[in-house]
Amino acid sequence: MKRELQMAQTAHVTILLATHNGAKNLQAQLESIALQDFSDWSLIVSDDNSTDDTRKIIEEFAGEGHDVTLLDGPYHGAGANFMSLLKRYRDHITTQTCLAFCDQDDVWLPDRLSRGIAALGSLEENVPTLYCSRTWLTDAGLNVRRMSAPRPRRLSFRNALVQNVASGNTILLNPAASQLVADASHEPKAVVVHDWWVYQIISGVGGKLIHDNEPTLMYRQHDDNEIGANDGARAKLKRVSMLLSGNYAVWNKTNIAALRCSKHRLLTENSAVLDDFARLTQLPAGQRLRMVWRIGIYRQTLVGTLALWFATLTKRI
Repeated sequence: MKRELQMAQTAHVTILLATHNGAKNLQAQLESIALQDFSDWSLIVSDDNSTDDTRKIIEEFAGEGHDVTLLDGPYHGAGANFMSLLKRYRDHITTQTCLAFCDQDDVWLPDRLSRGIAALGSLEENVPTLYCSRTWLTDAGLNVRRMSAPRPRRLSFRNALVQNVASGNTILLNPAASQLVADASHEPKAVVVHDWWVYQIISGVGGKLIHDNEPTLMYRQHDDNEIGANDGARAKLKRVSMLLSGNYAVWNKTNIAALRCSKHRLLTENSAVLDDFARLTQLPAGQRLRMVWRIGIYRQTLVGTLALWFATLTKRI
């Protein structure tokens, strides 16, 4: 408890927000940030050439006395926009900070930051640590539908290789993890999505991974979601079908290439797992299955893991 209080008293959170034509819901998100019960935060926004009132809303929010920096984005999608924020944020801060990712159309619960800081403060400050949580899944009008899926199996590099379970809109990184991902963000040419890459990098170096079973925000589900939540029978079936269709094989190639650019950062054990995972498709079917068993990669559910095994057998991974 003493370490948690110390972290809460000394922490500063830099919030990274990527925007593009988000005027419809952005005001509610910004208001929820302003109403956090942890007040020592600053906001860096990278806007991807919005043509609606997004920039005006951000400028008005800054004009209310909030610490806001508005940058121009690379205009290559949300993932590239968040990666650009990681590459540039250290040019706009003067001290060590925790990093939080923020989506333009969610609404944070008042303890979104304080819960994460309390969890981070109970661990070694020099160890890269990632905190994430469940969310309340809502419709576009913020009517609650259900809680996002639990994570029954521990978070690890062997899970991160084949599944992203660290929802970016809930992530909070301690200063060591913030510095790590900022430095490493300059290394890959491309990533599938920023939060999956962050989960892979921090788990790959042996960092601490915390998944909070309590929701910390309202996560809108609508047609404009870049990916959406992996929850519910329909969503899970869609993810499994994507795995079996071969889409994950394309994603895996991108992830492997990105991780290889930062391979010098990985634990020796995880570097070897990455090498074995990368050469799966080069092996005969029987050897592929034995390799998956030996390196121990897994998804969070039994159905997902069985689909992973079938995709391995049929060279769709």
